[in-house]
Amino acid sequence: MQDPAGKPPTTATATVVVPAPAPAPAPAPAPAPGTAAAAPSSRTGDEPVILPPSARRYLVGGAVRDRLLGIPVQDRDFVVVGAAADDMAAFGFTAVGRDFPVFLHPRTHEEHALARTERKTAPGYRGFVIHAAPDVTLEQDLARRDLTINAMAQADDGVIVDPFGGRADLQARLLRHVSPAFAEDPVRILRLARFAARFTDFSVAPETARLMQEMVARGEVDALVPERVWQELSRGLMEARPARMITVLRECGCLARLMPALADLWNDAQDGGVGIRVLAQLDRAAHAGASLPVRTAVLLQTVATPVVGEARDDQRPGVVVQAGCSDTTAIAAICQRLKIPLDCRDLAIAAGREQAMLCTTPTDATLALALLERCDAFRKPERFDALLESVGYLGNGCDAVLEAALRHWGHARDAASAVDAGAIAHQVRQTWPQEPMRINQAVRQARIAAIAAV
Repeated sequence: MQDPAGKPPTTATATVVVPAPAPAPAPAPAPAPGTAAAAPSSRTGDEPVILPPSARRYLVGGAVRDRLLGIPVQDRDFVVVGAAADDMAAFGFTAVGRDFPVFLHPRTHEEHALARTERKTAPGYRGFVIHAAPDVTLEQDLARRDLTINAMAQADDGVIVDPFGGRADLQARLLRHVSPAFAEDPVRILRLARFAARFTDFSVAPETARLMQEMVARGEVDALVPERVWQELSRGLMEARPARMITVLRECGCLARLMPALADLWNDAQDGGVGIRVLAQLDRAAHAGASLPVRTAVLLQTVATPVVGEARDDQRPGVVVQAGCSDTTAIAAICQRLKIPLDCRDLAIAAGREQAMLCTTPTDATLALALLERCDAFRKPERFDALLESVGYLGNGCDAVLEAALRHWGHARDAASAVDAGAIAHQVRQTWPQEPMRINQAVRQARIAAIAAV
């Protein structure tokens, strides 16, 4: 269960009840605060839920937000008010929560969490004490959430509870924090940035932008663990406009803390032109439906530094490769710091290292074969295809020279792969039975000849 955490508000806590929207292009006007609304056409559950007599459940968070936006609901999370853990167990719910009381419905297996409050006790996103009890109100539970658009609830009868103006912010297309307690959890910066990538016509409320800058300045982001950072970044990279996530992180200063080499792309002599181009490339990759490894490579490949002369191979410590490669030390450092998975890391490093050579049609078949071997193109052809795809986004979408070069590299790989290494090995053994070392040399020569013939 993803916890869109927030904290107790500083404003009044009177419940504002507004109607759930009818399935029409424009939602009906909200009634005056405190009045009940007619039930909408859809309910929070598909079947009756048996709860303790004193308890009441509410659909909460993203499911309510997405229903109001008229987009498909992926997951449904519920909050139960007026119940204790023993009550839930007595009615057949299965406890699964480790950090706070969460239970699975006995038939639908949907998550039901007890209403709770949180108190900050230490730095970082784990530094909270959880209090869950029957006397915790719905508004107290909603108050701990991150953004107003995630701090709404819907009762089983369809009534929407919106104490913090979430529906108004949906209509205004604003990402706004619920209260100053937003600053207690630095993960919320990453979550908000991810929402900016998903909801592409939303903007960050000015007061929320200032609060995030203050959080970064106080060093709150430095307490984040790598796995949590990558979890949010990877999800944001797979959204419709991942460049918006990077922009939000850069503007609040978070990007410079998490990936300083990437943030430096905006400090060039061209008024950030390199960084702006990277974001355009990233959004093109997203529009094309690129995989997570490709999007990661597109984001990071430009961080590599061109090298004149020799450069080391980050995949083979101690190995030096020829001129034309780029230094990928900064890419490797980002991947190590954030513990980026191997498939994403390896592709990003390969793209950064080889981009200069891949952007031009190969004229030296021997050097071309060396590149294919470095990239393990014969054993892992799919990864080499992903490498060509990643480098392809360096163009502006209509770069005929780059596209021709990448096609040529693909043909070179195919030609070299078509060489029958088994037949060559058999022939070498027949001719030089005492010299098996000739086999690799003969295969390489055949592959070089095949590449040269493309």
